[in-house]
Amino acid sequence: MEDFLSTCHAAVKASAGLPSGPVFHVVLGNEACDLDSMVCALVYAYFLSKTRGDPAGLSVPLLNIRQEELALRSDNTFLLRQTGLSPDSLLFRDQLDLALLRGSGRLRLTLVDHNTLPSSDADLEAAVVEVIDHHALEREPGQSCSVTVETVGSCATLVTERLIQNAPHILDKQVAQLLYATILTDCVNMAPVAGKVTPKDSQYAAALEARFPSMPPRGALYQALHNAKFDLSGLNTEQMLMKDMKTLAGSFSIAVSVLYQPIEAFMQRAELEAELSFFCRKLSFDLLVLMSISFTEAKQPIRELALFSHSAPRREQASRFLERAGNPALDLRPIGSPHRHVAAYHQGNALASRKKLLPLLKDFLRTSDGEDDEDGGRVPPTPMNSLVEGCPLDAGPPPISVDALHDKLGKMDAR
Repeated sequence: MEDFLSTCHAAVKASAGLPSGPVFHVVLGNEACDLDSMVCALVYAYFLSKTRGDPAGLSVPLLNIRQEELALRSDNTFLLRQTGLSPDSLLFRDQLDLALLRGSGRLRLTLVDHNTLPSSDADLEAAVVEVIDHHALEREPGQSCSVTVETVGSCATLVTERLIQNAPHILDKQVAQLLYATILTDCVNMAPVAGKVTPKDSQYAAALEARFPSMPPRGALYQALHNAKFDLSGLNTEQMLMKDMKTLAGSFSIAVSVLYQPIEAFMQRAELEAELSFFCRKLSFDLLVLMSISFTEAKQPIRELALFSHSAPRREQASRFLERAGNPALDLRPIGSPHRHVAAYHQGNALASRKKLLPLLKDFLRTSDGEDDEDGGRVPPTPMNSLVEGCPLDAGPPPISVDALHDKLGKMDAR
């Protein structure tokens, strides 16, 4: 893996800014760049480099954040250290100009851990040749694009399956530990009560354990990663919001941040409302949704939700919409908020993660935009055993890319 990443770095450096050169087959994770997105990009690009060769383009894993943001993802950096990979060996979105590659016909793009591009990357869509994801399907399969979408607990499970079935010889202990740690993290140590793990996740976690019995014990590895992920020491409010954030845009924009501490504890931060206000104004967000996650000793998830907006009508409309949601029902119960512009809730349906919340918010945006259909714009229910969560034909408003956010930040800082 280290030699592969060094080759990628050298190739990117050699072609920087050039209008011609080699074709790059970029494997790109989602904008949150969590452990799953990072590991799937690294491992799947490595797999492509070993199985498809140069005619398909030089396979390059690209983290969909700027290099400076990696430090906020403490579980990512912890796993890199554990597997002997240096953060300096990785490639980031601000180090490779995808638009330039696309313009010169030198880009092939594989999406992992997401299946649609944000509107700001719409010009890259024609370069997408493959998708591997475990979220709700939001794109129509095309003749030139292979789409694998299955609602397992971790996208790393699907990548592990691809490796074991097609190139088991490249699966060394380092690669196996990257995949194994990610599956454990996404599936909450394979605990059924957390509602994440599926039979396929269990199958491939067990396969990795069988092939590499000297890997760290399951419980110890999960706990170390969990501790790293929930370590917020030294982070200010803006960094906590940026640590794991996704965005949506319609007639107004929404940011959805996962918080790794209870909402009540977060709301005790000094000057919180002023900091939330500054954050939203700085990045032009109209509504900020905070989803907190913590766990009981039995590994059962505890979720809480908070909504911030200076617009009382918008905040109240969003609150009512989520309170009445039925696919899934969140079972929201109000909790006291010391802040005038923050509505806070305990979420009774602790199994409804952000993956389930995002389609609801997209539905809210469509309804607010007046695009709802005769049944009120609600996404039709999906059978429990369906491979797709939500309506596969209803993509909803596009997300905003991280690069677009940083363009806003740069303009603000320049002032």
